[in-house]
Amino acid sequence: MYRIYRELELNLRIKPKKRLVRAKLEPLSVPTSINQCWSMDFIHDQLVDSRSYRLFNVIDDFAIEADFSLPASRVVRALDQIIDWRGQPKRMRCDNGPEYISSLLATWVISKGIEMPGNPQQNAYVERYNRTVRYDWLHHYLFDSIDGDLKSCN
Repeated sequence: MYRIYRELELNLRIKPKKRLVRAKLEPLSVPTSINQCWSMDFIHDQLVDSRSYRLFNVIDDFAIEADFSLPASRVVRALDQIIDWRGQPKRMRCDNGPEYISSLLATWVISKGIEMPGNPQQNAYVERYNRTVRYDWLHHYLFDSIDGDLKSCN
């Protein structure tokens, strides 16, 4: 019995996982006026024909950009359009997705003078909005195209 126990390596000590040391959490900052802070994030979904698409959500009130691919250049273009429509924010929050950590977006943020703190845990507003979009909208309808042609799941 002991030989089988050893061959299966059951005698190895299981090392406990090390806990990550996290910085002290800051309370979620609550904007007090329009354009004080925008939050950004993506949602992924599929069309009826199984093609994947992405929604680019920017929250102050809200704006949604939908396409099959949304690289950093497209994010910058969408943000420029929103700034033309609503005015420029003082701050923007986002997670650490590849589009958001690109040098193109970093250069754009600096040129606009927008503060962009690097704390993804502060992105709760857009994450909650994404959940609402997913469960109250995307899960209720099947889309034929990103132009808005849809079929109800009911």
